[in-house]
Amino acid sequence: MSHYQHELSSNGKYALELRDLHCYYGSFRAVKNVNLTLERQKITAFIGPSGCGKSTVLRALNRMNELIPGGRVEGKVMFHDQDLYDPEVDPVEVRRRIGMVFQKPNPFPKSIYDNVAWGAKVNGFKGNLAELVEQSLRQAALWDEVKDLLNQSGLSLSGGQQQRLCIARAIATKPEIILMDEPCSALDPIATLKIEDLMRDLVRNYTIIIVTHNMQQAARASDYTAFFLMDRDDRAGELIEYGVTNEIFTNPKDKRTEDYITGRFG
Repeated sequence: MSHYQHELSSNGKYALELRDLHCYYGSFRAVKNVNLTLERQKITAFIGPSGCGKSTVLRALNRMNELIPGGRVEGKVMFHDQDLYDPEVDPVEVRRRIGMVFQKPNPFPKSIYDNVAWGAKVNGFKGNLAELVEQSLRQAALWDEVKDLLNQSGLSLSGGQQQRLCIARAIATKPEIILMDEPCSALDPIATLKIEDLMRDLVRNYTIIIVTHNMQQAARASDYTAFFLMDRDDRAGELIEYGVTNEIFTNPKDKRTEDYITGRFG
């Protein structure tokens, strides 16, 4: 079942294509045999119990794993017909085009303005920074709340606002794909719903891939769902099932998916 590949029609090319992906930390294989095509301008949720490799796969999509000592991958992650792990590919450019929002909001200890402008500056942005900052904050549904506070520290905002600031920071580098690693796990329910509404707005222009522990969030907010599980024999995470979210939640093909979703899972 580990080589499960879906046969869903795609409008044009996929955003990303994973081919025989294995992820290692030192000699430990954390993830094995992942084959997956991720749809463009859709929200895909990665679900599964702790330790099943979903965050590891997410980090493999923009080469964040190699920042962890001993982290490496085998296999291919195809983006615009290019393998992101080709030695010729610049990982910094990968991370500009495939942005990341982390579990805990992590604004820089700088002003709200500088938080958003920073990534663009580092990437050599030569246009009108003030316009870019406003546009990014508007896209992150934060502008109206902070437009008179741009010189205040990003750390002065509430948790939900900080997370939207981090989304604005990711947007400012003009990515095509935004990865979100449990972006709401530190937020209250109201802030969580704001992030979900924001994702629905953003997906008109971006591909979004989210790791979530929250079944309701996956069911509410995503178009596609991938379910991962750890193999009890070798402790490597593997992809069990992938498909349209509604089908995964109402009519899963694999009993393990059903057991997890209905909470009958060990």
